[in-house]
Amino acid sequence: MTNMTPQTIVLSIGLLLLLQLTFAHTAAATPSMQDTTHYLHEEKYVTINGSEQWITIKGNPTKPAILFFHGGPGSPITPYADNVYKTWEKDFVLIQWDQRGTARTFGKVAPAELTLEYLHDHPLTLSQMTADGIAVAEYAIKQLKKDKLILAGTSWGSLLGVQVATARPDLFYAYIGHSQIVQPDNDSLLFNKVYKIAKGRDDRDALDKLKMLGRPPYERARNVGQLYRILKKYEAARSTPPPAGWFVETQEYSNEQDERNREMGDDYSFVHFIGDKPLGVSAMRTGIDLLRDNTVFKIPVYLIQGEHDILTSKETTRRYFDKLQVPAKKYVLLPNAAHGFNQSVVTAQFVIARSIKVK
Repeated sequence: MTNMTPQTIVLSIGLLLLLQLTFAHTAAATPSMQDTTHYLHEEKYVTINGSEQWITIKGNPTKPAILFFHGGPGSPITPYADNVYKTWEKDFVLIQWDQRGTARTFGKVAPAELTLEYLHDHPLTLSQMTADGIAVAEYAIKQLKKDKLILAGTSWGSLLGVQVATARPDLFYAYIGHSQIVQPDNDSLLFNKVYKIAKGRDDRDALDKLKMLGRPPYERARNVGQLYRILKKYEAARSTPPPAGWFVETQEYSNEQDERNREMGDDYSFVHFIGDKPLGVSAMRTGIDLLRDNTVFKIPVYLIQGEHDILTSKETTRRYFDKLQVPAKKYVLLPNAAHGFNQSVVTAQFVIARSIKVK
């Protein structure tokens, strides 16, 4: 890996089709008669830095292990992981983690209702989340008897992933960032982009909402949330959606208690990430700038970027990629993707993960 030259991959229609065929062939190569007796299937709470946190480990224990950091913060992958990643289990061990403030982990400490007192008494910080991520990686390595893991982060998880990978590169073979967050405190830039799109489309509903919101900065987290909803509408209109059923909770997670934990945890985490001045909640994102602080890695870095991603734009992630000082790096630009997951994103993740050399 250390001899690989930095490069960019722009996925043309032909190359993207090739990757999709590669993924489909790999999935099809799992015959129904395959012996999965010795596959791992662990789902349990693990004590991480004094907090019980939900971790699942599934797949072939003889294969490389991938630790996923979900987005949000507060948006778990675990309820949907079998829908999206089940076919990977013959090639990898897959580790999913509900982070502090997320889903089942949040459910362990969740109050009856999310009060101002609870928000103040239970702050969420980047330093604590980074320490948790490191501890989860250490746990997985010990549990699986592996030398190292592959680390994959998406959106908020990409921001957390960079913190963990640069702090403890000895734990990882490589880092794969999808929808890489670089400078998260960028509401003014996002407002200008969304307003320009709304104006060009004469989208009166969006223009009225933007006028009501006014220009950033915002004191309320809910105002940022409303801006994000308009942004996501435009992203969805220009990108290929995920396959039907991907983001429907699997049976184990489809119940009233898990739904409550996911919804309340999402609110709790979002308020802490964005900040809310009237509520007296500080913003986790304030002062974060990966272009300034996190450009040196001791492991290879791969960035997967959607062409139509507004929230984490290709221009920003490209600037970050160009500034990276790493043993090896690749930038994968997907022409039919935005900020979220679709088949092309998961295919790119799979092809990259398969290419990483592990011991």
